[in-house]
Amino acid sequence: MMTLKGEHIYLRALEPEDLDFIHEVENEEAIWEISCTQTPYSKFLIKQYLENAHKDIYEAKQLRLVISSHEHLTLGLIDLFDFDFKNKRSGVGILVKEPQDRLKGYGREALELLIDYCFTHLDLHQLYCNILESNAASIKLFSNQGFQQIGLKKDWNYVNGSFKNEYLFQLINN
Repeated sequence: MMTLKGEHIYLRALEPEDLDFIHEVENEEAIWEISCTQTPYSKFLIKQYLENAHKDIYEAKQLRLVISSHEHLTLGLIDLFDFDFKNKRSGVGILVKEPQDRLKGYGREALELLIDYCFTHLDLHQLYCNILESNAASIKLFSNQGFQQIGLKKDWNYVNGSFKNEYLFQLINN
């Protein structure tokens, strides 16, 4: 079995054709509190990002993959960020864009594939993620994949006039 191909989805590299999808995602204000974004991104900036997406994870310190159905529908994105080769760790973020595509197992399968890739091919020792205290779906997703809550960052994010707590989850490769 290919590392980045699952039963219902596969993970693929970014393509120039993803410009409109990424532009839409990055400019969706409802998602900004998750990504700590405060300003919109132009198509020009996203096009530049896509032109540099070929850079190796060891150089770029990040990797963004597209979650695609076997019917080649773009469902979302899964990211490695703050990639730290020396300490063998990376942050993980995931987004299944459309509400009607959530709770169908796509996020679970994408996370399983990414974990396997990170531990098998990138030789990472640990993965971590940051999840808002109110994001029950993400807490369940990561917990079900073996991530453990190791901390609570109080008043960590200022969103719409109030502070929100954020959990830190971690998965150690044993």
